Amino acid sequence: MTILQLSVMPMNMHESFTFTQPVVLPASKTAPPRFSWLKLSRRRLVAWLKKCANDYSDAIVYENLSRLSDAELKHRDLSRDIIARDVGRWG
Repeated sequence: MTILQLSVMPMNMHESFTFTQPVVLPASKTAPPRFSWLKLSRRRLVAWLKKCANDYSDAIVYENLSRLSDAELKHRDLSRDIIARDVGRWG
C-alpha cells in the first residue's frame, strides 16, 4: 500500500518584492548634545528661580520681624542680633 503525501501551500504569500532598507530610529540615549545642553540650562534656570523665590521670602520674613519690638521678639524666642541667621535657617 502506498501513502500519498500532499504538500499544502498557503494561497496568500506575503513577500516583499521591493528593495527598501528598514528604517532604524536612533535610541533615546543618543540624543543630540543640543538637547542635553538645553535640558541642563533649564534645570539651572529653575534652580536659580527657586533660590531667588526663597531668598525673597526670607527677606520678607526678616523685614516683618525687624519691625517688631524687643519684647515681641523675646516672646517669640528671638533676638534682634540673630534674626537674619534664624530667618535663613528656616527657609
